Amino acid sequence: QVHLVESGGGLVQPGGSLRLSCAASGSVFLIQTMTWYRQPPGKQREYVAAITLDDRINYADSVKGRFTISRDNTKNTVYLQMDSLKPDDTAVYYCGADTDYNHYDPGTRAGDMKYWGEGTLVTVSS
Repeated sequence: QVHLVESGGGLVQPGGSLRLSCAASGSVFLIQTMTWYRQPPGKQREYVAAITLDDRINYADSVKGRFTISRDNTKNTVYLQMDSLKPDDTAVYYCGADTDYNHYDPGTRAGDMKYWGEGTLVTVSS
């Protein structure tokens, strides 16, 4: 009922910036929480950031001060501005959405997200 499409990934040098977008379509009214997760090569999918319907925001400790999540409700789009990128940020970044209003803090598991996009690859390398 909800379709998510990520965009904006690519290759960037350490210290650089990228802005990811996630466009939602379908039964958008069902969404209470939007999230970004990432999956580094060979590792499990991990929480990055989340934003709720009323703009409650949380970040993983590893990205605080470097990443910013935001939302444009008129476009049904969530953004992730990534600054001061590090090689450890290299991962496939996934947009997630859930109908649970409380699934926004860093303890939220990837399995708690009801809807997922296909992901966009971010590679941070010299």
